[in-house]
Amino acid sequence: MNDSSTPTDTPFWRFSLQFYRQSGVSDACIALQDEYGVDVNLLLFLLWLAAAGRQLSADDVRMLDDKVAKWRDLTVVPIRDTRRKLKSARTLVEPLQQEAFRTKIKAIELEAERLQQQALHALAQSAPLGRPSAARDAAHANVCAYEHILDATFPRNVVAILRDAFDSMPKGERAAAAAVRE
Repeated sequence: MNDSSTPTDTPFWRFSLQFYRQSGVSDACIALQDEYGVDVNLLLFLLWLAAAGRQLSADDVRMLDDKVAKWRDLTVVPIRDTRRKLKSARTLVEPLQQEAFRTKIKAIELEAERLQQQALHALAQSAPLGRPSAARDAAHANVCAYEHILDATFPRNVVAILRDAFDSMPKGERAAAAAVRE
């Protein structure tokens, strides 16, 4: 994720950029993505909802995962796979040109993720999600619900990185999450 702004930025997108740039968060998210099949955008959405004091059940998280699955599988995952394969592949294309092309693919991948986040944000604005809860409790519960639907147990050290990053976000940045519909 980078910090490029577009007219369609949402509070969720801005929260994600702030959260993702904290120390250790990107590595933790990528580890969960690669090891457990976590949709990082969905994980960030669950944390954004938590910042707004919304706790989701496993059924809520499953419904959200079902809603994003087709987009993720049609766009984000194949684009990411292509970008990653190009990083170390030896092809007949000159390496600098190949890297420039890979950089363009990375930008398209980021746009696919932003569109997914925009759709999730719209969903949050259309109807209340989850139930009211203290932010820290909601963050823990939402991550646990995601673990449950993936039938996984995330490494405690990785979860601790996410928890610490969530807890260390200034209240003003978390307040941006208040745009979630009650």
